Amino acid sequence: MATTADTQMHPLVRERLFFFVMALVIAATVVSGFSLQLAMGRSSFGAPWWVHVHGLTFMGWIGIYLAQNFLIWRGELTLHRRLGRVAAVYVGWMVLVGLSVNTLTAINHRIPPFFEPNVFLVMDWLTVLTFAGLTLAGVAMRGRTDWHRRLMLCGAIQVMTPGVGRLLPLPLMGTWILWGIWAVMLVYVAVAMIYDLRTRGKLHPAYFWGFGAITIVVALMRPIAFSPPMLSLTHHLMG
Repeated sequence: MATTADTQMHPLVRERLFFFVMALVIAATVVSGFSLQLAMGRSSFGAPWWVHVHGLTFMGWIGIYLAQNFLIWRGELTLHRRLGRVAAVYVGWMVLVGLSVNTLTAINHRIPPFFEPNVFLVMDWLTVLTFAGLTLAGVAMRGRTDWHRRLMLCGAIQVMTPGVGRLLPLPLMGTWILWGIWAVMLVYVAVAMIYDLRTRGKLHPAYFWGFGAITIVVALMRPIAFSPPMLSLTHHLMG
């Protein structure tokens, strides 16, 4: 019965449902990662206030992304557009919070010991900026819903990096941490690509641009982290 219902579903409704389900899975991944660390006693509510601002800000975006996909699935286009205006401004707030809090993390010597400080800083800064770039590109292409949905999805996959990291055995991964997290993100993108192949018969180019950008950024993280200017900046922040 379920298979029959799926094949009879209108393509537009089916696509809206798929992206809503992906938003649910992304939200569940992030919540699971932070909940696991809290349950194991590795995280607590005793962190400095700016850490909580960071957490609430980025979890807020996950909530916005989930709400936006829910509204589209329900056909609430007017409300979706209104919330979209708020979300576009909210991305700017996320960049401000992300870059400043990550810097404060280094200054206050709160970087996890299994991370090389320079790598941690570059990873966090570039993750925030890549998320913002992909998301704002998606907003700019809101008139082309096929591109809009897929670029927004790539942005959401990028911003769930902290949640993914908390589900992986990072202390055991050494210098492969960055690519380990990337491999998990690849699974989510692969699911979206497979969906396109099954429903559209081809891959949408938005994924090549979106996940291509994510992959290039990951490849550049360690070279940038070990560049003389970045080493000097890290030493200055943590000195």
